[in-house]
Amino acid sequence: MARTKKLIDIDEPQVPPAPLMYLNGEVVHAHEAKLSVIDHGFLYGDGVFEGIRAYGGRVWKLDEHVARLYKSLKVILVDLPMTPQEMRDTIRMILRRNHLTDAYIRVTVSRGLGLGLDPRGVSNPTVAIMPSKLSLYPEEMYEKGLNVVTVSTRIPTADAWEVRVKSTGKYLNNIMAKFEANRMGAGEGLMLNSAGCVAEATGDNVFIVVGGKLLTPPGSAGILEGITRAAVMEIATAAGYGVEERNLTLFDLYTADEAFLTGTAAEMIPMVRLDDRKIGNGKPGPITNKLIRMFRARTASDGVSIED
Repeated sequence: MARTKKLIDIDEPQVPPAPLMYLNGEVVHAHEAKLSVIDHGFLYGDGVFEGIRAYGGRVWKLDEHVARLYKSLKVILVDLPMTPQEMRDTIRMILRRNHLTDAYIRVTVSRGLGLGLDPRGVSNPTVAIMPSKLSLYPEEMYEKGLNVVTVSTRIPTADAWEVRVKSTGKYLNNIMAKFEANRMGAGEGLMLNSAGCVAEATGDNVFIVVGGKLLTPPGSAGILEGITRAAVMEIATAAGYGVEERNLTLFDLYTADEAFLTGTAAEMIPMVRLDDRKIGNGKPGPITNKLIRMFRARTASDGVSIED
């Protein structure tokens, strides 16, 4: 019987080719990558990760991201045979193999294979490095700003776990907070800590501008001290703006002159409304826009080349 060739409907969504990724010493297509069902990361969220950006063939803040990854691994007692330099080289290699000059790179390390909570029976850490063309928000939102809502899901307390560890398991809270924001039709959700102070958005750090000065919650508020957050603080200071880490309340955000969020995937994005209240005049502010321009200029010129 003759076999008929399937016709492709022009309206049928086309799945782009799977990127190549690094998985435990091998380069494989992402759609074909296989992870064991007894991997501790899959079973218990027992691992850490980093999100890294490349711009124009240069990896932004590569050394800082890799340093934070290895600090996190040290804290959770994972001894990774791969050296930091080998990690940096592998990230650059996988970008070259995919012919990507602008990308988001997700680096994930789990404790390894083993059934049961006891880490003594777990061996061979799993290392996965996957690049993508992730675009978190449409360009229109960078021009007009985000509508944000305060969600009921709270940031875990700092005494429950070290917040500076970017662990896979802790992000269930952030995912549930994102569900809340989505249900309310908002672009992002703002999370408070157990004391009722502003902590962070579901995946980003928070800044406000008051009287020409930048204010952002401190590490003690339960936030992950982001690499992009630190870069923006450095850029703002060099531009002559005061920058202060301070505990903030919703009152501070409602009455701020300007506000914006920062993160590796989000970069810098204005926040113009919070809980149906305009922030400032409800449009991205002049200081926010200036810092976005400066941030983009920096990412276009700084970073580690992906080439050998």
